[in-house]
Amino acid sequence: MKYITCIEDLRQIHKRKVPKMFFDYVDHGSYAEETLRANVDDLKRIKFRQRILVDISKRDLATTILGDTYAMPLILAPVGSTGMQYGDGEIHACRAAQAAGIPYTLSTMSICSIEDVAGNVEKPFWFQLYVMKDRGFVKALIERAIAAKCSALVLTVDLQVIGQRHQDIKNGMTVPPEIFRPKNLIDIATKPGWVKGILGAKQRNFGNIAGHLPGSKDLESVSAWVASQFDASLNWKDIDWIRSIWPGKLIIKGILDVEDAREAVKVGAEALVVSNHGGRQLDGAPSSIEVLPEIVHTVGSHIEVMFDGGIRSGQDVMRALALGARSCMIGRAYIYGLGAFGGPGVSKAIDIIGRELSTTMGLCGVNAINQIDEKVLAE
Repeated sequence: MKYITCIEDLRQIHKRKVPKMFFDYVDHGSYAEETLRANVDDLKRIKFRQRILVDISKRDLATTILGDTYAMPLILAPVGSTGMQYGDGEIHACRAAQAAGIPYTLSTMSICSIEDVAGNVEKPFWFQLYVMKDRGFVKALIERAIAAKCSALVLTVDLQVIGQRHQDIKNGMTVPPEIFRPKNLIDIATKPGWVKGILGAKQRNFGNIAGHLPGSKDLESVSAWVASQFDASLNWKDIDWIRSIWPGKLIIKGILDVEDAREAVKVGAEALVVSNHGGRQLDGAPSSIEVLPEIVHTVGSHIEVMFDGGIRSGQDVMRALALGARSCMIGRAYIYGLGAFGGPGVSKAIDIIGRELSTTMGLCGVNAINQIDEKVLAE
């Protein structure tokens, strides 16, 4: 990995090593992908104010997230089916995050279960929750997260209905995926390393769901159940019920509107994540960075504001922090590393972003994360 210089390098290797249907699942967004592109493009338009002859010899990326100290203001976001990008992908990604001193978030729709990950890592991780119609299952899932000592619950609230992702339909990336479609079989046959890794993995089903349905542990049965379970009736009143079960820190992910941010404060969440689901849901929604400043201005003194959407570099992290975010989530950026090289690839992605952030801080005359504000940006 000596000559890998940026996240795009990892993306290109991921694209070569992983079957197209799984790469495109991560890489693409919904409908015309306007919001997906805006997330990246709007970040790039923000320019820095270069400062010189400032003592920057003691730069430190350490910060606090939800009261705990971490090595940098970076979080690995929940990504569904991570274990189909690389065998046991969730375990490898969590280990890399913990080695780097940052949080990892396990998705409800992970391949490795809560218990799989907890049994193979050294420290607690965060758990991301989708609220299903089957509230008994949801309650049991939260209780499993408690038993695994998960240190925060990330409630994703922007997936009550699912935005269409054209590329997934074209690739047969349904649930279960149409692996035996001829063009997919041919593609998979050219990826022997991926095949070996997946076949050797502990789990190839949705680990948090398999076994919940009596006698239905095959992927097709589990998938049919999941498709019927996303709850369009989910509303703010349900947060009280979740709070009655979950005793720990609650993060609400999927906030794009100031009024919704105010509601997140009212229900007592410790943090919110400004996010449009990586451009995978409401196409035509504003980019995350576009709405971040107003949300920070409105509720930032009452709740910890995190950022998600379009981060591909340490410069992007700096931009979000300058506009008021306390920390940033990355999804695609670390998945590219995972698909390329497994756990070491995730470590490489984290290292790239950390080094870029440190360099950018230095060239802007900043030594500490809490010194980053709008003053580091050009007019």
